[in-house]
Amino acid sequence: MIGISLLTLVPGVVGGSETYARELVRALARKGRLAYHVFLPTLASDAADGLPGSTVASYPARRSTTGRLRAMALATAFPGRIRRDLVAEPLGALHFPLALPIPRGTGLPAVVTVLDVQHELYPRFFSRAELAYRKLAYRAAVRTARIVITISEHAKATIVERLGVAPERVRAIHLGVDHEQLHPGTAAREPFLLYPANHWPHKNHARLLEAFALLRESRPELRLVLTGSGHNGEAPAPGVEVRGHVSRDELVRLYQTASALVFPSLYEGFGLPPLEAMACGCPVAVARAGALPEVCGNAACYFDPTRPEEIADAVIETLQRSGELAEQGTVQAQRFSWDACARRHDDVYEELLSAAR
Repeated sequence: MIGISLLTLVPGVVGGSETYARELVRALARKGRLAYHVFLPTLASDAADGLPGSTVASYPARRSTTGRLRAMALATAFPGRIRRDLVAEPLGALHFPLALPIPRGTGLPAVVTVLDVQHELYPRFFSRAELAYRKLAYRAAVRTARIVITISEHAKATIVERLGVAPERVRAIHLGVDHEQLHPGTAAREPFLLYPANHWPHKNHARLLEAFALLRESRPELRLVLTGSGHNGEAPAPGVEVRGHVSRDELVRLYQTASALVFPSLYEGFGLPPLEAMACGCPVAVARAGALPEVCGNAACYFDPTRPEEIADAVIETLQRSGELAEQGTVQAQRFSWDACARRHDDVYEELLSAAR
């Protein structure tokens, strides 16, 4: 049996890592070849979603950044109670999809997923406490794990370079798309651009707003719709709508009706929103940064995310090539599925189990 620890999952807060964790569990429930048990935090007792699971009350889950850091630090420094909860089940191996350091003394082979090492490349985007914790925790996790999973070849290369992990210990497994939910709609596209992203520093909202002001000079009918947490709720400029956190169904509707998705992030270990938009037939303009070129291939218009003029030009090109890019994007998105992601994880779990025999 494989134990899957989701203890650091905080619903609605941890962005793409929540999508990865939940979709992986759902896909394993559909297509998994092995037996699994999911360990859940008190904040997300529903996240087993089709697999056997149990809530670990000994992990002091919190929603705030300070509370989350404190909980992870306590779990790292005093792993005894959590370790006892994890090994209470008859497990053969453990997976930590959210990079929580592996409790010492379990006696089980373990794999940890490191989605990215943004803190190594952009330390200025983190508080002193979070940066110190990440540096300590990520290095401890990859040192203790037998295998490290990451989500792109770009992220793998960065982990090898920055954390000193041998390449043969790292497996790059692409994330997926839920093609039953994400597909082109029947409604007409409307004159707005979409940017679904939490208001985090690397998401680069300030430069996007500068680019949008330039766009409005020649395309005054365009609106910009922002979703995600952390926005102050007020429109920061004319033509901008701040929706905040939206439901999954509403996000799909936005993908299906936007004229284009614009994604000016300075760093992505993968970049799910552009791929999801492509699956919905929405043309995309994305930053030439991180793993975005690896994920989007030739089906997007690219720009330097530090240059508002280049962002604006790429959006105009995207709108002009919308039919062509929409067609190329749907083909590109078909190359990614959560079932394939789950099968690759099962390969890693079986490798761990074989090594432990």
